[in-house]
Formats: sequence, structure tokens, C-alpha cells
Amino acid sequence: MLEWFLELKAMQIVSLYVFLCFLAVVAGCRATGESYYQSGYDFCNITKIAVLDVTGQDLSDAAKNQIADFFAMELLKKGFAPVERAQVQAILKEQKFQTSGQTSSQDAAKAGKILNVPAVILVNIPVYNENISMTAKMVNVEDGSIMWAGSGSGSTGRLLSTIFGAAAGAGAGAAVAGHGHHEVGGITGGVLGGAAGFGLSPQQAEQFQKIVKKVCENLPVRKVTTQ
Repeated sequence: MLEWFLELKAMQIVSLYVFLCFLAVVAGCRATGESYYQSGYDFCNITKIAVLDVTGQDLSDAAKNQIADFFAMELLKKGFAPVERAQVQAILKEQKFQTSGQTSSQDAAKAGKILNVPAVILVNIPVYNENISMTAKMVNVEDGSIMWAGSGSGSTGRLLSTIFGAAAGAGAGAAVAGHGHHEVGGITGGVLGGAAGFGLSPQQAEQFQKIVKKVCENLPVRKVTTQ
């Protein structure tokens, strides 16, 4: 009887896992963004450009670098030539220029002159949990003015990922623990599965890329006139 009960519980957990996976996929489809640029500015004057700083709550350096790369991809599509992020960091480190917290437009302009680029991009991600909120701006190195600014948002499915990670871990823990200690095994597996769900999953990275694409959608294309 006990074995039948455990099998029934395992089936229920698997069903819940599948359902939550479906919800996570649906939630991950939402991504919005908008942007505005300085009227009359000739973006053809911008050759090289650097994604200077990516600030964000609970984001690892690896995640920030990945987000910067997403912006670099969109800049390339628009005809700009982004400086490789590792090179940006190396030059600023060599010059002992710190970018931490919220980098001001004036500091961004100084950093841009060190990097020898006419414009830099600043990215801020103030919200990163179940939802993502993102802002970005392009700063003119000459005078510190904002030439372009955008914002975007979306759902990461992070909470759902944690829940179904815990459910899967609980099911696995209960199965491994056996009849005598299935409760302990289930709880332990649930904790481990839940913790694993907080990593930046491929689905979350994909959602970041979608939001960046939406944010950059109205960024002017750099058109070079041929003689």
C-alpha cells in the first residue's frame, strides 16, 4: 500500500513539473521595449562604440558580459563597430578607471575618451527576479549628452524555474531515499533543486536577448554615404 502511495505521489510531482515547464515557456515569451533618439543628430559620425557598463541586481559578471554581448550584436546590426568587452575592461583597468554602481553621463564621457570612442553605452537592470526591467542609453563622449535612450521589460520564468526545480529534486530525493526516509530525501532534493533553479538558465538568457532586441529596435541605423 505504501509503495502504491509513493508511486502515485511521484506521478503527481512529474505532472506538476510538466505543467510548470509549460507555464515557464509561456511566461518567457513576453518581451517589450521602446527607445528614442536625439532629433537631428547624425549617427554616421559614430564609428567605434563601447558598451561601457552593465549594472544590475543579483547579476554575476559572466551574466553582465553576456548581456553586453547581446547589445554588441544589435549594434553590429545597426552598422556600428562595438569594441570587444574584454578590451574595454582591460583598458579601463590599466587606466585605473572604476565603473561601479550607477556610472554618470560625465564619468561615461571620461571613460569614452580613455577608450578613444565617440560614444558609449550604459546599461542598467534595476529589476531581475521573476521579471526583468532594463534601461540603456548612448552617451556622447564630447559633451556627455544622451543621444539615445531605451527601456524594456519581460518575464524570466525564474520563480517557476525554482519551483519546478524543487519539485523535480523532491521527486528524485524521495525515490533515492527509499521507504524509510523518503520525507528527508524529498526535502533535501527539493532544496537542492530549488537552489539550482536560480541560475541564469538558457531560457533566461534568451529572454534577455529578446528584451535587448526590443530596446534597440528604434536605434538609428548608421548609414555611410559613399562618394
